[in-house]
Amino acid sequence: MFYPMMINLDNKNVTIIGGGKVAFRKAKKFLEFNCKIKVISPSFIEEFYSIEVKLINDEYREDYLKESFIVIAASSNKKVNEDIDNYCKENNIMCNRADNKELSDFIVPSSIKRGNLVISVSTMGNSPSLASKIRKELESNYGVEYEEYVNILGDIRNLVLKNCTDKNEKKKILNELVNLNLEELKKRRLDYENNSWN
Repeated sequence: MFYPMMINLDNKNVTIIGGGKVAFRKAKKFLEFNCKIKVISPSFIEEFYSIEVKLINDEYREDYLKESFIVIAASSNKKVNEDIDNYCKENNIMCNRADNKELSDFIVPSSIKRGNLVISVSTMGNSPSLASKIRKELESNYGVEYEEYVNILGDIRNLVLKNCTDKNEKKKILNELVNLNLEELKKRRLDYENNSWN
């Protein structure tokens, strides 16, 4: 059973073996999370040249996996994916096998990212189509404006935690904030920055 969690990927090494559509989709998603991505394959689909990742035009070798925090085995060759998986298990590196969920250390949910707001959906591999459908519904409900919205909520939360000493009042204010629209939140932040709490 897979456990949902958020992992800090800042400056971590992510290695992807494969140059096809699945590898590209994985690389593009990892780009949103500030990690160092290298992709190894004898050939790459054209889309790879439109994103900022390190492309290594070569066959898979174990050396490429050293110092990896996460590895994605997305080769079209099952034996290569198996070799990658075995190396990762022997060296305590988390590996996702694009061709075999059951042998993966983790799976990647369908997700949307709006700045610090990340919403993920998973069917544990039973129906990626349903996860994708739900993700698209969430994308329409949570537009790009939520990036600013969540940032302002964070600013206000810090102000409340710093300046409000009453525990119940603190909880009341924080719970009320999520019912305000963006303009109301901006006004509330300004009020709190000016030490106006009424």
